[in-house]
Amino acid sequence: MDMRTFDLTPLLRSSVGFDRLQHALETAQRVDHAANAYPPYDIEVSGEDSYRISLAVAGFAQDDIEITANENSLEIAALAKTDETEGKEYLHRGIARRAFERRFELADHVKVVGASMENGLLNVDLVREIPQSLKPRKIEISTQTTPTLENKDAA
Repeated sequence: MDMRTFDLTPLLRSSVGFDRLQHALETAQRVDHAANAYPPYDIEVSGEDSYRISLAVAGFAQDDIEITANENSLEIAALAKTDETEGKEYLHRGIARRAFERRFELADHVKVVGASMENGLLNVDLVREIPQSLKPRKIEISTQTTPTLENKDAA
C-alpha cells in the first residue's frame, strides 16, 4: 500500500478557528476558484482566541455591504451600483466594483464581535468564546488517610 502525505493547508484557508477535517473536505469539493478570487481577503490571528478577516472592498461604501452571521457561517455580500458609472467615459477601468458574495465557515463557538472599514479594507473581528461548561477543568486528586490505630496492648 502506497502511503502519501497530504498538505491540507489550502483547504483550511477559508475556515476560521475550525479543525473538523471532514467538513473542510466537503467544503473544498464545492469550491469555485473563479468566484473565490474576488474580493481578495486575509485571515489574521489577532490573539489567542481572536481572529480578523480583512477584505479589500475598494469602491464600496459602508452601506453597500451586508454582513450576516449564522450559527457556523459568515456571509459578506455587496451589490454593484451601476448608476455611479452611467454617463462616465473611461480610458482604463481597473477598479472592480462588481457584486460579490463571500462565505466563511466558522468553528463552533466563534462569534462575530464587530466590523469596521478603514482605507478600503473591511475588517470583521471574530472571537472564540468557549462556554465554561465545555472548558477543561482541573480535577484535584484527594488522598484518603486511614486513621492510625494506637496499640492499646503496649500501654
